Amino acid sequence: MASQARQQPVWRSPKPSPDVHLPRLKIFNSLTRKKEPFVPLDPSGKKVTWYICGPTVYDDAHIGHARNYVSTDIIRRIMMDYFKFDVRFVMNITDVDDKIIIRGRQQYLLDEFNDTLRRRGTTSVEDTCLAALTAYLEKNLKLLPPKLAPEETFSQIQKHYGYVMEGKALNGGVPGDEEAKIKMHVKTALAAAEAVHSVRTTPNLVGEKDFNEKVQDVLLPYLDSLYGSTIDASDHSIFTKLTTKFEKRFMEDVRALNFLDPDVVTRVTEYDQKIKDFVGQIERNGFAYKTYDGSVYFDIEAFEAASNSYARLKPESRNDTELQADGEGALAKESSKETGGSTSISATGDDPSRIRSKKRSDADFALWKASKSGEPSWPSPWGAGRPGWHIECSAMASDVLGSRIDIHSGGIDLAFPHHDNELAQSEAYWCDSQHKEQHQWVNYFLHMGHLSIAGAKMSKSLKNFKTIREELSQKDGWDSRGLRIIFLLGSWKEGIEITEDIKLAAYSWEDKVNNFFFLIMKKTSDQQGSSPDDDSDHSLEQALQKAKDDVDAALCDSFNTPTAMKAISDLISTYNSTDQKSVGMEQTLRIARWITCQVTIFGLNASAKADDNSIGWSGINLPDYATPYLTSISSIRDTLRQAGTSGHLDAAKLEDVAKSDQNGTSLKAAEAAPYQSLLSRLREEVSTLSDSKELSKDVLALSDRIRNIELANLGIKLEDQDDGRPAFIRPITKAEQALKSLEKTRKEAEKVRMAKAAEEKAKKDEIKPLDMFRSTEYSAQYSAWDQEGLPIKDFAGVEITQSKRKKLIKEQLQQKKRHEAWLKQKSLEDAVSSPAAPSAAQTDETLT
Repeated sequence: MASQARQQPVWRSPKPSPDVHLPRLKIFNSLTRKKEPFVPLDPSGKKVTWYICGPTVYDDAHIGHARNYVSTDIIRRIMMDYFKFDVRFVMNITDVDDKIIIRGRQQYLLDEFNDTLRRRGTTSVEDTCLAALTAYLEKNLKLLPPKLAPEETFSQIQKHYGYVMEGKALNGGVPGDEEAKIKMHVKTALAAAEAVHSVRTTPNLVGEKDFNEKVQDVLLPYLDSLYGSTIDASDHSIFTKLTTKFEKRFMEDVRALNFLDPDVVTRVTEYDQKIKDFVGQIERNGFAYKTYDGSVYFDIEAFEAASNSYARLKPESRNDTELQADGEGALAKESSKETGGSTSISATGDDPSRIRSKKRSDADFALWKASKSGEPSWPSPWGAGRPGWHIECSAMASDVLGSRIDIHSGGIDLAFPHHDNELAQSEAYWCDSQHKEQHQWVNYFLHMGHLSIAGAKMSKSLKNFKTIREELSQKDGWDSRGLRIIFLLGSWKEGIEITEDIKLAAYSWEDKVNNFFFLIMKKTSDQQGSSPDDDSDHSLEQALQKAKDDVDAALCDSFNTPTAMKAISDLISTYNSTDQKSVGMEQTLRIARWITCQVTIFGLNASAKADDNSIGWSGINLPDYATPYLTSISSIRDTLRQAGTSGHLDAAKLEDVAKSDQNGTSLKAAEAAPYQSLLSRLREEVSTLSDSKELSKDVLALSDRIRNIELANLGIKLEDQDDGRPAFIRPITKAEQALKSLEKTRKEAEKVRMAKAAEEKAKKDEIKPLDMFRSTEYSAQYSAWDQEGLPIKDFAGVEITQSKRKKLIKEQLQQKKRHEAWLKQKSLEDAVSSPAAPSAAQTDETLT
């Protein structure tokens, strides 16, 4: 259990140079759990050093990871482009880790299984998969009886875990991660059981993609448990093949989210010697010790005895053994199970051969891990082994950024033990020889909040996630901008759950900015704005200044992007409600440039630079390859529409229109084909309209079809304008499509809700007044009734009071009215469906 008595140690605030002017920025610092004035270590106040914990590259990143990296990117951009700090941003890649070792071995063994074991025939495959399923069930669904047949799995799961699958908690209370894990294990087990059962009747399913996908989550850990230790782990390519692949995919994914590349990327495999040197120095400083197997552990007791503080970030978790075990890795957990659940040295004087890998305290964490069979290793002064998880960040960050760092960041789930262990071992490395004062390695620690789905944290262990590339590739999924807006609308340090309301807010904000930029595009193309530029609207100028002040105050307040986003939205609302005749073009452009600058600072404008003085953001311009065709289509349609509306239309005019505007439409790009095809079809249809008996009507119908159907299907919107001005051509944005979809979904949900409510009302109205207090709604309240159906005793056997009886009589009379109305409606429905049949009223008992 976590201790509540410990408090965070004193944090020493960095002092600014007296002649340096710094912004009024305050940052919420996890080291103090409050907002602190930001003061860089750099004496000039310009340079900022920043280290972020990067990915462990054994699988694709999911949108929960996107939350961390996108929110970090937003703050980094604000630091650089708004506050003008010179940020040196360093990110590590964890390419040596327990998860990587396990996944690398599993993939290697699966390939071996496919190539070798399957040559023995279907029976061998079936037996292996059945044994894997049995092992999986025994480990993860312990309530099930042992050695189930595949066909029994579903019924037994329903019997023992049905209540969890229905949304209830294991031990009462509110369902959480434990119940989410059960559901994940059930899903995995049922898929594997189905595959194993089906292969008995259809042997040729073996090797098929569907079969492999269904069994792999039970088969991989089983194969690793049998053969993992037999792998020749000196062949590091077994693991680097995996890490190289997923590092590349990770960088592709975060770049697709508009995450700026780090200035420096470090990898554990490239820091072998420097990590060993780092561990050696901690050992020489007296804060680490070697165990019999050649591992090196951090000595927390010695560290604290030297007046240092361990668990700076989360002192309340100092003794949380579950989190400590998670921090030591999956392979360490397996070792712990093999030694009876403890890795510490007992006080009974165990023989050294029996405690080779044990440490002085369960809380001590590994700096260097002795490698066992099937694990990659590197030579070291302590024996062949590999770095612990936490030490890599300390060694790499210290090597690149030195003994003190301005900012360290990562996901909130890393605060303890990973970040607390980083702080301890780094401060142990950099401490002075007399240990007079605890070294402060990091000045500001930033932790990004979780992204949740259905109330549970999104994580790989729960398999309740969608990968970044899956999300971005789906037509109805989030794009980079939409996802970033969601994070901007929430606090970076708080958790976010993507709900329908949040989706609506994000898409509405994006749609509002899109429409503002479209309006500016229209105004600049038409050169609207009749007011002289030196006579701008005063109230609008005040609104612009207020927006600037509000954004500045918000960003100085620990990057309060929700307030900044509202300030931008409010300015657009003020602009839209202002009489456009009083707004000069220069004033319009000033506002548009400022808004463009802000959204670019937030990373919402693709690769644009915040200081390039442009207007608008990516995604609102027509593709170059489509523009000539769309211009011709719109021009022809404008002419048809105007002529059809005025009635000045004849065969000769149509022929001129069909042949008009044929210059500049000779692009042959494959992407242009749909637009080229529509232009050709439009000209053909115009030519054939000369024989129409209702020429104006047919011309206007064609005009509407081109706008509402043909162009809309191509993702293009035409906005007709007054005063004979050409239609405004623009793309249909993802935000407006999403808003329509959300509205449709909302209406459908409301329709279902109303139908359900009507059905429930009908069921309630169907109950006879005589029976109403015996119905399910009241059955738990009463135990005896009189001849009129009125309760005379409550559920405990106590007689009903006179005042309570009067209330019950009123309720029964109301039910009588509802029941009579139901009978009447039922009678009408029966009469329509079967006129000869007796009505419900005729067959019902008389009510008196």
